[in-house]
Amino acid sequence: MKLRYASLLLCASLVTGTSAQALDKVHVGTAIALWAFLPLQLGQDEGIWSKYGIDLDITNSGSDAKLQQALTANGVDFGLGSGAAMAFAAKGAPVRTVAAFAGEPRTVVLVVPADSPVKSAKDLKGATIVMPGVGSVSEWLVWRMAITEGWGKDGVKTVGQGSLDANIAAIRTHQADAMTGPLEVGYVMESQNQGRIAVRLADYAPHFHAHVIFARNDLIANNPDLVTRFLKGFFAGVAYLKTHKEKTTEVAVRELHGNPEIMNRVYDYLAPWLESDGQFDPQAIEVLKDSFVDMGILDKKPTSDELLTTRFLPVKP
Repeated sequence: MKLRYASLLLCASLVTGTSAQALDKVHVGTAIALWAFLPLQLGQDEGIWSKYGIDLDITNSGSDAKLQQALTANGVDFGLGSGAAMAFAAKGAPVRTVAAFAGEPRTVVLVVPADSPVKSAKDLKGATIVMPGVGSVSEWLVWRMAITEGWGKDGVKTVGQGSLDANIAAIRTHQADAMTGPLEVGYVMESQNQGRIAVRLADYAPHFHAHVIFARNDLIANNPDLVTRFLKGFFAGVAYLKTHKEKTTEVAVRELHGNPEIMNRVYDYLAPWLESDGQFDPQAIEVLKDSFVDMGILDKKPTSDELLTTRFLPVKP
């Protein structure tokens, strides 16, 4: 009897050990902390990643450039960043975009001081607009606004400040007329009477991929099953987000340090915007290619093969 009991314990131990070993440790990096990236944390909280055999580690890189550096150095396996960062692959980064999960750039807005006379884009001709960095998607969107309004790229002055905090300080002290920033920051500034959203830059880029998923080329070539499982896990997190507002807001408050009222407001605007299967919009890809040349990142439009692969699409969790 003792021998049989010991054998059962050994079998249970082996089964438990096998289950633990079945989880692949996966490192994912984010360009910055954003509401749109919450499916990662929701997947952790709700056990979604383990369903796909993944033990997920999340790192905030701080910028698209730093995220691409981490991918190149094998510091992370996957990355969540902006569509504008797809240009890094054409410049030689050993990555490809494997899915898109957000369309027009709803998260990028123009915020003006609370007492500003600016009511709409038409009031910004000749304005000084600050942003974390020039040569960015934020600057390109501001240029599209200026061109669409009939002023040309030189119709506004863009200044890179290096950080969101510096941008906020610039408009609070009226050293700048407006700043680009995330939607949730605009809501917070409105709630504190420090600023208000004057322009939603998504209006100027209806065909776009604001956020995409990158994978290292070696993973795509040598471990496509892991890429497939990661994408299934992420989009299962998107599906969960779309049907669980209360839980999403709870995680948003915890991860983004916002208050529930603002995070609920963000949810209502952004939840329907997230894509469910990762597929690319061909028009959006062409707009992004044009933007790489307009921003001076590339000398000529890249081919789609230089930027992305559709091998894993559509994603079906």
